[in-house]
Amino acid sequence: MRPITQVAALVAALTAASPAIAQDGQTGERVITAHGISTFGDLHLPADFAHLPYVNPNAPKGGELSQHGIGTFDSYNPFTFRGRATAPSTMMLEPLMETVLDDPYVRYCLICETIEYPESRNWVIFNLRPEAQFSDGTPLTAHDVLFTYQTLIEKGFPSYAEAIKRMVAGAEVLDDHRIRFDFTPEAPRRDSIGQMGAQIVFSRADFEANDRDLTQTSNVPFLGSAPYVFDSANFGRAITMRRNPDYWGRDLPIKQGRHNFDRLRFEYFGDFDAAFEAFKAGIYTFRVEPSEQLWSTGYTFPAFTAGAVVKDEIPDGVVADGDAWVFNLRREKFQDIRVREAIGLMFNFEWSNTALFFGMNTRLDSFWDNSDLKAQGVPGPEELALLEPVAADLPEGILTDEAVTTPVSGDRQLDRTNSRRAAQLLDEAGWTTGADGMRRNAAGQTLRVEFLDHNQSFDRIVNPYVENLRAIGVDAVLTRVDPSELTTRTRSHDFDIVRDALGNGYAVGGGTSQAFGSEFKDDVFNPMGLANPAIDALIENASAATTDAENRTGIAALDRALRSLRFWIPQWYRPYHTVAYWDVYGRPETLPPYGLGVTDMWWYDSDRADALRAAGQLR
Repeated sequence: MRPITQVAALVAALTAASPAIAQDGQTGERVITAHGISTFGDLHLPADFAHLPYVNPNAPKGGELSQHGIGTFDSYNPFTFRGRATAPSTMMLEPLMETVLDDPYVRYCLICETIEYPESRNWVIFNLRPEAQFSDGTPLTAHDVLFTYQTLIEKGFPSYAEAIKRMVAGAEVLDDHRIRFDFTPEAPRRDSIGQMGAQIVFSRADFEANDRDLTQTSNVPFLGSAPYVFDSANFGRAITMRRNPDYWGRDLPIKQGRHNFDRLRFEYFGDFDAAFEAFKAGIYTFRVEPSEQLWSTGYTFPAFTAGAVVKDEIPDGVVADGDAWVFNLRREKFQDIRVREAIGLMFNFEWSNTALFFGMNTRLDSFWDNSDLKAQGVPGPEELALLEPVAADLPEGILTDEAVTTPVSGDRQLDRTNSRRAAQLLDEAGWTTGADGMRRNAAGQTLRVEFLDHNQSFDRIVNPYVENLRAIGVDAVLTRVDPSELTTRTRSHDFDIVRDALGNGYAVGGGTSQAFGSEFKDDVFNPMGLANPAIDALIENASAATTDAENRTGIAALDRALRSLRFWIPQWYRPYHTVAYWDVYGRPETLPPYGLGVTDMWWYDSDRADALRAAGQLR
C-alpha cells in the first residue's frame, strides 16, 4: 500500500493533468477545458508543468548565435509568391498554441491560456492570456486573431486559404480575450483545433499603420508578439534579430530555458564555397553541414585543429525530409510511368554514396522514411481494405506486390543491369534510339531532360547521373541558375526535374493535401502537379483517422500508393544532424528526438567564448 502522502501526490498530479469538464447548454455535450490538445491519446504534461522536460530551465541568457543563408533576400513577407523572403521573416510571429519536440501529436497553449471544445470537436474557443501583447507594448486581443484569420483566407496562399475555408464555417469574437471557431460539417475533426491553434497572430494596428498588403513584397518587418524582434539588416545580405527583454511570455512555464540568445544573426553568401570560407574565418559561428565531402575532408583548418571549432553528430528522430528530384507531370513526356521509372533507374546511389558521400547517407524509399509509419512488404488486410476501392487508379500490383523501393546498383557508376532495364522501358514507351544514339519519339523529338538547380555543390552529384542517362540515349543536361531564377521557374512550372522536399508529418492533414492533392495540382506546394483520385481518397481517409492504429494504416496505404506512381527520384537522408560550431555554445545533455532546437534551447557559454578570445581564436 502506498503511503498517504504518495497517494495525495498522485491524485494531485492526475487532477492537474486532467481537463476540466462542463456541459454545452444547447447540445448537452460535455465541454472540455484544457491547456492543450493531442491528436491521439492524452497530453503528457499536466496543466501546472514547470518547464518542458528536455530544456535546461537555468540556461543563461546572452550572447549571439550566427548562421548562414545562400543567395539573397528582397522581402520580409513570406506569405506571397512574390519576391524572396529572408529566413527569419516570421520569427517575430507567435501561434496561439505551440508544438513541442518530444511529442509530434500535441500542442500546448501559448497565447491562449486554455481552450474549450465539445467532445465532438465541432467548435473551439481560445481563451487568450490577458497579459499577451505585441513587442511595441500594445495588447494582443481576440480582434487581432480574427483579423489574422480573415487576412490569411483573403490574401494568403490560395491553397492554405482554400483548406481553411473548407474547415472553418465561421469565427466570432466573444470578448477581447475569447474567440470561437466553428467547423464545417465535412471538416475532419481530429486536426481542426490543432490547425487553428497553429495560426500565427498579426497586429491589426501594424497592418493598418503600414498599409500592408499580404500579396506584395515588403521591406518592413512584421510586428509580432514573439521573444525575438527585428533589430537591423543589411538588406539582401544580413539580418539580425534581438531578444526582447520585455517579452510578455518570458515567465510562462512553456518558455523556461528557451530563447536564450540575445541576438540571432543570419549572414547571406553568394555560393556554398564562400559560406564555408566565412565559417572558417569566424564570420558566423554555427553551421549545419550539408556537404558530406566537407564533413569528411574539409575540417582541417587551423581553428578546428586547435579545438576552437567542434563537429557534432546528433541523432535525428524526425521523419526524413523526403529530398528528391521531382518530375513535372504537367509535361507530356513524363506522363508515361515507364519513362519516369527508366530515368529513376539511372541514378546510382550506391556508387554515389561510396564515391561522393563518404558512406554517410541512407537511401530514401518512403515519404515517411526514418520512421515506423512507412509502408513495408506486401499490404496487409487493413491496408487492402483502403486500397481495393481505389486500385483502378493505381499501377498494377498495388494490391499484391511489395511496396516500391529504390533500385539497388553496383559499385560502378553505370550499372549495366539497371541500364538494360531502363532501355527496355524507354523502348516500350516509344522512345527509340536513332543513328546518333539519342532517343526520339514518333514525332522525332529527343527525350530531353533538364535538371534545374542553383546549388553548385550538387554538380558533382548530378553530372554523373546526367552521364548515365546520356549513355542510354536520354538528352539529359544540368542547368544551374541563381536562386531567384530557380524560384521564378519553379513557381511558373517551367522545369523538367527540380529538387524538392516531399517529407511529411506524423499525421495526414491539410499539408498533405497541398503537396499531393488534385485540387492543388497547379500549386507551388505540389511541384510535380500530381492529380490522382486514388491519392485524394487515401488522403481523405487518413485525415479522418481517430486512433493511432488507424493513423498508421492510413499513412502506410497512402505511402504505398504514392511510391507506386514514381513521380519522384528519391535521394538520401542521414538519421543524424551534422553540425559544426565555434565552441561557444552549450545545450541540454540529451536533446529531444524531434528537433535540433538550436535557436530554441541552446545557449551562449561566455566562459568558453572568453577563453577563445584570449587564445586569439575568436573574432
